[in-house]
Amino acid sequence: MKQQAIIIGAGFAGMSAASFMAQAGWDVTVLEKHATPGGRARQMHKNGFVFDMGPSWYWMPDVFERYFAQFGKKVSDYYNLQRLDPSYRVVWADGATDIPANYQRLQQWLESLEPGSAAHLDVFLEEAAYKYKVGIQKLVHKPGRSLTEFLDKDLITGVFKLDVFTNMQQHIARFFKHPKIQQLLAFPVLFLGALPEKTPALYSLMNYADVVGGTWYPQQGGMFRIVEAMYSLAKELGVHFQLNEEVTGLDIQAGKIAGVTTNKANYTANVVIAGADYHHVETKLLPKEYRSYSDAYWEKRTMAPSALLYYVGLNKKIKGITHHTLFFDTDFSVHGQEIYTTKQWPSNPLFYVCAPSVTDTTVAPEGCENLFILIPVATGLEGDTEALRERYFQQVMQRMEQHFGEPLLSSVLFKETFAQSDFIEQYHAFKGNAYGLANTLRQTAVLKPACYSKKVANLFYTGQLTVPGPGVPPALISGEVVVKEVLKKLG
Repeated sequence: MKQQAIIIGAGFAGMSAASFMAQAGWDVTVLEKHATPGGRARQMHKNGFVFDMGPSWYWMPDVFERYFAQFGKKVSDYYNLQRLDPSYRVVWADGATDIPANYQRLQQWLESLEPGSAAHLDVFLEEAAYKYKVGIQKLVHKPGRSLTEFLDKDLITGVFKLDVFTNMQQHIARFFKHPKIQQLLAFPVLFLGALPEKTPALYSLMNYADVVGGTWYPQQGGMFRIVEAMYSLAKELGVHFQLNEEVTGLDIQAGKIAGVTTNKANYTANVVIAGADYHHVETKLLPKEYRSYSDAYWEKRTMAPSALLYYVGLNKKIKGITHHTLFFDTDFSVHGQEIYTTKQWPSNPLFYVCAPSVTDTTVAPEGCENLFILIPVATGLEGDTEALRERYFQQVMQRMEQHFGEPLLSSVLFKETFAQSDFIEQYHAFKGNAYGLANTLRQTAVLKPACYSKKVANLFYTGQLTVPGPGVPPALISGEVVVKEVLKKLG
């Protein structure tokens, strides 16, 4: 009889782990509290509009190809990709720049701001390419058990080229002096959940992902196409999904999980891989004596931001809007301090707008615009009220009206909001986080919460609060990493 594996959560990491476990010959059941798979990347339908509820950027296409290739599949077996050009627009205080997908055109823009910067970009990205190659092929696949994992020839000889001990702010400033260029190159770090001055310069690999790898869009449905693809693959491999079924307890006997209890049934398990929020599993599903980390440990973690999200249906098209727009028309450093240092609701926030209806006619009725608006905010804030959400909505819509030069508020058919209290209620997200743990030097590799329980022999973890970290590509890799650890230990 096959060994039984229970996966908690059908997010990207959970579905990745489920497929690798099934491939290894286990009988796999995924328990998911929501009615559909996808976790934070679920889809919302309203009045003919279709919204990606979470991730909206498709970067690192090679990671997705590698994932599906391990099962003898290609991305194109499930969905087709379109490269976006421009990759995205940046709105500054004094105008806007469309960031071209074409490298030479990007260099020309840099050169117009700072003579010599085109050549500097070549060197900057050459270094970033090395980090990407070593980082994505080696570092992110380490389970973070001990420092001996990093005794690898490429890692040891390249430790200084990896810039682990320099921060992103210093690293960018070595190459570029113009504030717009600095801000553009610091922006991908926001996905990692830390200020540029707190993020190791290793993560300039994200600039390689941006400029060289490109920004893509899964046609006819967006990011949920990845969810559908992974769900379909898992089912092809024999994985069972129990939707609308929330795990409420873990039965521990003699230091091992014997069973998993949900709101509907009981399951026996030889191994459990938790793709749900790590802190929630530790503090709500495990008896205190079986927790790996104390309350004090969790309180000291630096979290990536939470987010204030708006899903908006407009009854008209917006002239000249791009698929992705970053509103950097206010002070980057002030908002950063409000997220990470003073931890308060932002006074005049940066924000991001995704308008997938620019690219995809299936996500909005004809003649309408689908808008997803995101304001990064600190975790653990009090006062997430409807009035506060409305105040920020008015603020960002007015700034959009100013930029696009046309009225927008009067064209809003509807809006749905999602913020800190929803992250907690829907995903049990620790402190209402949206992205997981920040990728600071003190929370890298072996310094992250481990992908295995230190007290329960057959309990493992995957997802954004463990290795390798936040983001969709890392989530796919996280599922693979944890399964290798399970098989090493349990066979």
